[in-house]
Amino acid sequence: MSTAAEKVLRRRLIQRPAEPGARQTLYDVIFEADSALGRGFDIALLVAIIASITLVAIETVPEYGLQREPGSTKPISPLSTWFLVAEWILTILFTIEYALRLYCVRHPLKYAFSFWGIVDLLSILPSYLTLFVEYSAKSFVILRSVRLLRVFRVLKLWRMMSQADELSDAVWKSREKIIVFLAVVLVAVTISGTLMYQIETVLMGDSHDSDFTSIPQSMYWAIVTMTTVGYGDVVPHTTIGKIISAALILLGYSLIIVPTGFVSAELSSKLATTTERHPCSQCGLSNHRAGAVHCDRCGHRLDDVIPTVSSPDGSQASKPNGG
Repeated sequence: MSTAAEKVLRRRLIQRPAEPGARQTLYDVIFEADSALGRGFDIALLVAIIASITLVAIETVPEYGLQREPGSTKPISPLSTWFLVAEWILTILFTIEYALRLYCVRHPLKYAFSFWGIVDLLSILPSYLTLFVEYSAKSFVILRSVRLLRVFRVLKLWRMMSQADELSDAVWKSREKIIVFLAVVLVAVTISGTLMYQIETVLMGDSHDSDFTSIPQSMYWAIVTMTTVGYGDVVPHTTIGKIISAALILLGYSLIIVPTGFVSAELSSKLATTTERHPCSQCGLSNHRAGAVHCDRCGHRLDDVIPTVSSPDGSQASKPNGG
């Protein structure tokens, strides 16, 4: 079993109720996506999150007139009532979801103070806080800021990305190479920024107005140039400066793909790891992810038999129950 799969399985067993019953079934539906009910719950939650974020974004569009500024006599759009109703419906649904998560886990307090528990709390807390803030010119900024905190609901999408653990594990294993890469970039930015400040400001003197007023300003230009963004607020005017700028752009193109290659190499190595031959009695699919509890194709629970491990070289061996 791969490291990422072991971590996922370990976290799942820690919080999954040990006794069979309603809590365990509810846990499998809410926290797992292998079964049909679990997939349906994740899809419904995905629709609710996207709808909520869309409402938050549209509320800030001035043309729709969904928010009234303090002291303004402009009437609020009739759509604001519908937006308010929709927002509270979504808030109640997220509240029920949060309560069910606390109910079905083995350690509710541990989950409440975990990363995902805090994300779930932040997704519903702003709407309730607005009930205790009186509308006035002074509290209007606070009220709007609190309501905008609802965008934290977008973090809930990360939970439904099944490959998130494998990606984070690949990034973590590549951390030393990425650190070396960032150190090289930092050195290049420092040298090029200092060099541009020396050429454009110190050597040219008062002969022209230089945009490179300091070394930090020049380093900012180097970062923007190396990433091929090019805002245009700081530009070189001398011939030598333009040559350095062109070289830095070419260097940026060559360096920008380096960290992607590191992570891709780690992900590719994971594809060569062992898989389990664990036949599904429902659809007949034999190959499944290591540690899979339900069928990857139909969601049927896999039979309680000893799986056969298939190695990259094609050899097979029975896997012990304790492995």
